[in-house]
Amino acid sequence: MSDKVKFAVVGCGHIGKRHAQMITENEESELVALVDIKNKEQLGIDQFNVPLFKTLEELLASGIEVDVVNIASPNGLHARQAMTSLEARKHIVVEKPMALTKLDAEKLIFKALHVHKHVFAVMQNRYSPPSVWIKELIEDGVLGKIFMVQLNCYWNRDDRYYKADSWHGKQELDGGTLFTQFSHFIDIMYWLFGDIENISAKFKDFNHQHSTDFEDSGFVSFDFVNGGMGSLNYSTSIWNQNFESSMTIIAENGSIKIGGQYMNEVEYCHIRDYMMPELAPTNPGNDYGAYKGSAQNHHYVIENVVDTLKGRNTITTNALEGLKVVDIIERIYALKH
Repeated sequence: MSDKVKFAVVGCGHIGKRHAQMITENEESELVALVDIKNKEQLGIDQFNVPLFKTLEELLASGIEVDVVNIASPNGLHARQAMTSLEARKHIVVEKPMALTKLDAEKLIFKALHVHKHVFAVMQNRYSPPSVWIKELIEDGVLGKIFMVQLNCYWNRDDRYYKADSWHGKQELDGGTLFTQFSHFIDIMYWLFGDIENISAKFKDFNHQHSTDFEDSGFVSFDFVNGGMGSLNYSTSIWNQNFESSMTIIAENGSIKIGGQYMNEVEYCHIRDYMMPELAPTNPGNDYGAYKGSAQNHHYVIENVVDTLKGRNTITTNALEGLKVVDIIERIYALKH
């Protein structure tokens, strides 16, 4: 591929706009189309001088040349739209979660292998400097055996977020708090420590009975297949604003805590015979007005797509890893019934 990589973005909400913006800012990529049921004025996307289609099918039938379809629509639509794009022989970039069931994620992977196309799962928090640093520590064996890992995700999501006309909070389109709010952090945990087993969980809906179809809080405990035990405590019932997303690691040779709202700050590091390096600053969180989202690392995602398609690099987050996050969440939620 010597020319620019041609991208289309499906779903032009907050995240879709970020995708479109990052594509236009990358010298080797070109935004050729957008897809959304609303019009440009409603969406506030007049700055993108490309055609807007009502449906993915209309775009694919239009004859516009597209190499990559970026899917940033409501969660419950990801699997179907990804499948449609693969059937049209397009590479896909799919926002988290890749699907709402492991089975749908498996079907996508099978299809992608069949048509020789790449599936890029968006897990942009892997690019934050604290995540990269901890990954190196673990891979280099600096911490020794992992004893315990605790993940705390405490965010605010209230009626400013769960609006009546929104897909947020609807079971079939949203999937639940772990899929929409906290899958990035489950991904980081899986990336660092591997798969989990022996899961037990407790769920509660404290103050979202009128705005969502599912729980807002949970305690989850488990063992890591590779050794050590872990827990995930999460809630979206925090009053008024996000509190923290943190990960505490207790290991043979020391302890670490990364915290802040998005696991973007190293709060504690005490490891035998180790001096912590100076880390690069973390990009700020996506600001959606009333509520805040994860760090603005989407430009790395687009760079990785371009580099992979041009044969300069491999996929940072492949489809199997996207599938594992769906699988872990599905196994946790299976304990609700």
